[in-house]
Amino acid sequence: MKKPKARKTSTKNSGGPRSAKALAAKRARQTGTKASTTLDTDGKLTFNHAMIYVKDVERGFRFYHDLLGFKLIEDFRYEGTPVYARMRAPGGDGTIALHQAGPDVSVASDGVRLYFEVPDLDGFCRKLQQKGFYITQLPRMMPWGWRHAYLNDPDGHEISLYWAGKNRMKKTVMKAAQKLADIGSKP
Repeated sequence: MKKPKARKTSTKNSGGPRSAKALAAKRARQTGTKASTTLDTDGKLTFNHAMIYVKDVERGFRFYHDLLGFKLIEDFRYEGTPVYARMRAPGGDGTIALHQAGPDVSVASDGVRLYFEVPDLDGFCRKLQQKGFYITQLPRMMPWGWRHAYLNDPDGHEISLYWAGKNRMKKTVMKAAQKLADIGSKP
């Protein structure tokens, strides 16, 4: 796993006080990561990241980094073996972390699916197929108005690649899907 390149920090001092936001942006530039512009949440709960337990962090890293394009933020090794890797999505500031599961621990995640949105869903899936990756369901329009493709990561965690576009945050989309389901269930 490649470590992020450390950048030389400036020793210049401007003499004036800096805002927390400016300091966070400077640190982000120095470490090569994106600064979050949503640090002030007005005391509200925010989502930080999803932890994914895996049997082999290196193998999981290759999948999320090499195939899906995630960028490494940090990793941790124990006696030279990767046991943790945190990565940022190639678009936006969402992050995931891979964590080494114990030898007798199941990594099954029935009831949990990871969703990653990509505008050119069909093109993205073609690229995965060209790299030899198997997609369990090719992109198709779903009743709720989103195009979905499904696949599994190397540990069997279910992933949905999708494109919702303008329908992403609309409740009316789910109401329309329910109406279709109701019509289909009538005798």
